[in-house]
Amino acid sequence: MHRFQKVPTSTADPRSVNFVVCGRILENLILPCLAKLHKFLNQRFIEILLFRLLADTNMVNAGEMNGSGNLMDFLDEPFPDVGTYEDFHTIDWLREKSRDTDRHRKITSKSKESIWEFIKSLLDAWSGWVVMLLIGLLAGTLAGVIDLAVDWMTDLKEGVCLSAFWYSHEQCCWTSNETTFDDRDKCPQWQKWSELLVNQSEGASAYILNYFLYIMWALCFAFLAVSLVRVFAPYACGSGIPEIKTILSGFIIRGYLGKWTLLIKTVTLVLVVSSGLSLGKEGPLVHVACCCGNFFSSLFSKYSKNEGKRREVLSAAAAAGVSVAFGAPIGGVLFSLEEVSYYFPLKTLWRSFFAALVAAFTLRSINPFGNSRLVLFYVEYHTPWYMAELFPFILLGVFGGLWGTLFIRCNIAWCRRRKTTRLGKYPVLEVIAITAITAIIAYPNPYTRRSTSELISELFNDCGALESSQLCDYINDPNMTRPVDDIPDRPAGPGVYTAMWQLALALVFKIVITIFTFGMKIPSGLFIPSMAVGAMAGRMVGIGVEQLAYHHHDWIIFRNWCRPGADCVTPGLYAMVGAAACLGGVTRMTVSLVVIMFELTGGLEYIVPLMAAAVTSKWVADAFGKEGIYEAHIHLNGYPFLDVKDEFTHRTLATDVMRPRRGEAPLSVLTQDSMTVEDVETLIKETDYNGFPVVVSKDSERLIGFAQRRELILAIKNARQRQDGVVSNSIVYFTEDPPELPPNSPHPLKLRRILNLSPFTVTDHTPMETVVDIFRKLGLRQCLVTRSGRLLGIITKKDVLRHMAQMANQDPESIMFN
Repeated sequence: MHRFQKVPTSTADPRSVNFVVCGRILENLILPCLAKLHKFLNQRFIEILLFRLLADTNMVNAGEMNGSGNLMDFLDEPFPDVGTYEDFHTIDWLREKSRDTDRHRKITSKSKESIWEFIKSLLDAWSGWVVMLLIGLLAGTLAGVIDLAVDWMTDLKEGVCLSAFWYSHEQCCWTSNETTFDDRDKCPQWQKWSELLVNQSEGASAYILNYFLYIMWALCFAFLAVSLVRVFAPYACGSGIPEIKTILSGFIIRGYLGKWTLLIKTVTLVLVVSSGLSLGKEGPLVHVACCCGNFFSSLFSKYSKNEGKRREVLSAAAAAGVSVAFGAPIGGVLFSLEEVSYYFPLKTLWRSFFAALVAAFTLRSINPFGNSRLVLFYVEYHTPWYMAELFPFILLGVFGGLWGTLFIRCNIAWCRRRKTTRLGKYPVLEVIAITAITAIIAYPNPYTRRSTSELISELFNDCGALESSQLCDYINDPNMTRPVDDIPDRPAGPGVYTAMWQLALALVFKIVITIFTFGMKIPSGLFIPSMAVGAMAGRMVGIGVEQLAYHHHDWIIFRNWCRPGADCVTPGLYAMVGAAACLGGVTRMTVSLVVIMFELTGGLEYIVPLMAAAVTSKWVADAFGKEGIYEAHIHLNGYPFLDVKDEFTHRTLATDVMRPRRGEAPLSVLTQDSMTVEDVETLIKETDYNGFPVVVSKDSERLIGFAQRRELILAIKNARQRQDGVVSNSIVYFTEDPPELPPNSPHPLKLRRILNLSPFTVTDHTPMETVVDIFRKLGLRQCLVTRSGRLLGIITKKDVLRHMAQMANQDPESIMFN
């Protein structure tokens, strides 16, 4: 029908005729002028005005042709919330990709119309790099502030600086002119609480007072942290990496990356690390960086209106988080690629690298540790390693794999008990109890009293002539005249043996307490505790090998490379290899882990020991179970995460998994032009499905397309508000042309714009191995099962996960978001 078809004057209302005439005048005289003005000004409001004028005129003519009311496809003008997703639902990757392609095509075509549109296209192209710059700046700044605050509050448990209370112990003694080299940790400006309160630094009363205040400060920090999380941001608890992995796979968790979560997680992360609990800040820093990425992406419509593009930003933000956590920009990019990201195109690799670079540069500018390094435990070794040392390195890898398996099984069992018993109802009491136990046991041992990062730093360090640690209490040869960096192996002194016993006790304590600490309702990272366990074990093994080589240098394994008076073994290197092995055993990281540890040491020659330990730990851990700690927590929480690493080898077909199954009610479908608005609304109310297939009729069941539940609800709601004549018995149609209706029937509602005309389909005899691969690689929410074009059923992502769990002899109903 022509846009303005002639209306018979015998049947038309005179007011309608006048309106139509006015419409024609508008079209023939005024609209051309407005079109020229639009081309000159290029403003959006002119475009809306043109649409309104033509739409109103069309409605009058259409109403005259159909009898009454206004018939239009109101979806020609977008309405709010269309294309968005509900909470705890999975995005449609294919649709998001298609929408971004359409948006880019539209911008490219418009850029040729005017200079302003060309500038807008340039701004759109550069918006991704601007977002990466902002993420790097904010993530680096927050990491620097967290490091400074943790350093001060950790020392606050033991004492205070009188000259400036905001100084940490080390900063306080830096500014003192009375500090000597031998007593570099002692200065009159820094006083312990016993010195400040009772004017005593030694004795039982001073020790008990310091012990008591240490516990009180730890309890205060922990209680404040868990209270803030519980009241203001429940999503700020935990590591955050399992949820980040799930979100990047396409799952929607509203508020998990919100502003309140960012603020509370930043503040409480300082509190819990300062409390002395066996946790780290490195994992939660990834969550903090992703919150920064979500915040800045919401400022640009390119990312805020497209969930697929938003996840590209979050992948880069995760890389920036690891970059500032370990001072390893390249390792951060590889961590995001290997461990976190689900969809990682090449341009995301470049932008991740840029974000990690900016974040590392920002943290380096702040210099929170005062050593011009990005982390506290940066080390440099000067002694090469020898082939015979590969055997103890591999043994450390075996230990790391066994520790990873033990930790995952015990921690998951404890977390499951927390979820299924009354223990989970008292998160504050649990945090207070674990904090009290940790503080009471940790204070007497100097290796558990200090912060875990400082402990790792001491275990990594090589013993030079200027070291005063107990670990470096060797018996020196008075005739030694060698350079400082080439001190030969020496017999262990009493301090080393004391340190060995203390490290052994600290190792057992860390292994046990970390199992109960990770997963509480506070921010808790796992990188640093795992590295501490491995570093303690590695340092003890390194000292043992060193003393063995010194006392038995004539053995055949030492004869060729360890002569008397030579610097043969570096115990700090063993600590670093052990740390990498334990972290790899828990997380199952390999490539990114080796690169991160390499960036910590800055030495290429130690890559082979790190690779040997990392691969061995993964092999040993995989022998007991393929899941890392993050995948285990994803399954524990019931997140719909389809891991690309899992293999499906069972010989089942799509017809075995699809719904409806035998004995179940038939599939709920929409017909293309025979259902009323009331029928559609009733179907939506009586079911909880995320969408409905559209068929020609319920008899033929020939598939036409797929309509999303949320978009149906929004479309009907907006049609009732904006389109006259839409009532409950109005026909809903998904075709181009309206169906033939009786003269006095209410006006139909056209919803073709929300119909997906190309839903992904498989046949009923498609192997499930292929279906699982399709869901993984395309990120589907659902696919329809057909036979010769006739609809048989539907397979959703949760159906696939339930089937995989059932094939693995697990509870299929555990695949539910909890």
